[in-house]
Amino acid sequence: MRTPTTTVLSARDVTKVYGDTHVLRDVDFDVAAGRVTALFGENGAGKSTLMRILSGIEHPTTGHVELDGEPVRFASPRDAADQGVAIVHQGLNLCPNLSIQDNLFLAREIRGGRWVIDRSSQRATAAAVLHSLEEYLDPDRLVGDLTPGEQQIVEISRALLQEARVLIMDEPTSALTAPEVKALFRVIKELASNGVAIVYVSAHLEEALEIADDVAVLRDGRLVATADADNVGVRWVVERMTDRDQGDRFPRCAAVAGEELLTLRDLVVADPANPGRLAVDGLSLAVREGEIVGIYGLTGSGRTELLEALAGRIPSQSGRILLSGTPLERAGIRDRVGLGMVLVPGNRRRDGLVQTMSVGENLSLAGLGAFVRRLLLCRDRERDAVCRMITDITVGTGGTEASVASLSGGDQQKVVIGRALLTAPRVLLLDEPSRGIDVGARTDIFELIAAQAERGLAVLFTTSDAEEALRVPDRLLVLARGVLVGEFRRGTTTREELLKVSSGSTSTDMDIAPDIDRDTGTSTARDGAG
Repeated sequence: MRTPTTTVLSARDVTKVYGDTHVLRDVDFDVAAGRVTALFGENGAGKSTLMRILSGIEHPTTGHVELDGEPVRFASPRDAADQGVAIVHQGLNLCPNLSIQDNLFLAREIRGGRWVIDRSSQRATAAAVLHSLEEYLDPDRLVGDLTPGEQQIVEISRALLQEARVLIMDEPTSALTAPEVKALFRVIKELASNGVAIVYVSAHLEEALEIADDVAVLRDGRLVATADADNVGVRWVVERMTDRDQGDRFPRCAAVAGEELLTLRDLVVADPANPGRLAVDGLSLAVREGEIVGIYGLTGSGRTELLEALAGRIPSQSGRILLSGTPLERAGIRDRVGLGMVLVPGNRRRDGLVQTMSVGENLSLAGLGAFVRRLLLCRDRERDAVCRMITDITVGTGGTEASVASLSGGDQQKVVIGRALLTAPRVLLLDEPSRGIDVGARTDIFELIAAQAERGLAVLFTTSDAEEALRVPDRLLVLARGVLVGEFRRGTTTREELLKVSSGSTSTDMDIAPDIDRDTGTSTARDGAG
């Protein structure tokens, strides 16, 4: 039993409410000196919100934070850091226009006099902390010129330089290579041995259990379990993360798979921001006419890079991409759309919509060529097609001239999908199609996708939502760090199995990952999978 004196930082009855949404409910959470506490939970469980409260970025709606057993209210992250609580953010919090050393010592400069910054000392100290993480970067390099993995190392280094008593790490390995993860774990163990309390938030279960002393699990905003890490395994964590029934809100597609439309053979794609890392490593798969295929994976699994490579937005290093037998490796985005393959991007605001245009203009933008006759745009044909699509995708709008920026997130997503459908695709690629939308809009979108599959469209979509992954696709492929590690037909697996496989676990307590035929992309180890 841990004594109260070992607890450094605590949340007490913490509830956080945004509008009508309870993100956290009555959470009690303790962090002990000299121990690594791994915090687990599904997407939306409240992990990042709890960490933001503990580090002074946000304040609880009710409840409070305690430091050394006394209630404390951090005025800001700087105030928290000054009192010994530092955070490594999941989303990097760096200034890209400044050098590494300037980022590391921002607002904490080493002074050689009253008005002079001792840049020589800063440079030496920056180099030393980077070397401790086995990263040999020039401290004078601009952060904006670094890869995401290198930027993550800078973020970690800045926290280390603060000599914190409590170090919170929110998904610190999502952009790191295997050697960088190994170096980070060595530093974490050294910090813990020196009495630093570590909070480690990660979706990679087995990886986190390797470094953890204590385990805590959030589910639907509540802390549902705590344990000593030595006494639990991946199965225990998964069971407590997923103990709920959300009901069946997903349509079933009645289509019968036809001819093979999309074929990948040994596809290799480099991470566009970190070419030394493979985002997709030797992937083979096939998608047939009328089939819905899902790709599930955690952060860093390569699911987005895969779809962007298929659409021609980023290049592939090697392998084959075939659309009805026609090779696409040398085809550009426009050519691929013309041949019948189109992507609905994951970031609709940045990549999917022109916010200054109307609903109608956004819908017809990608397929304008179909409405051109003798070098002139036929407005009537365009208007008729747009109106039919608005009806088909059930967009709640005042008309084609309404501003797309005035729509809800769900209706904006429908517009992006509708625009893709107006290109008359044969293969529809969707990256996280339900991200950031409400339950009703999500149901509408998957009903739309199912209807398109029944008409013969081949659908390949990615998701990080386990419920979607289990209920929507006819066939589900699981990626872990660019490698296909599992394949399941709908109804042949469970949430527990899915999370186990996607975490990249190799333990035998839940050994269900099938063998994958790299030539065909199909499973050979599970009845009904293929």
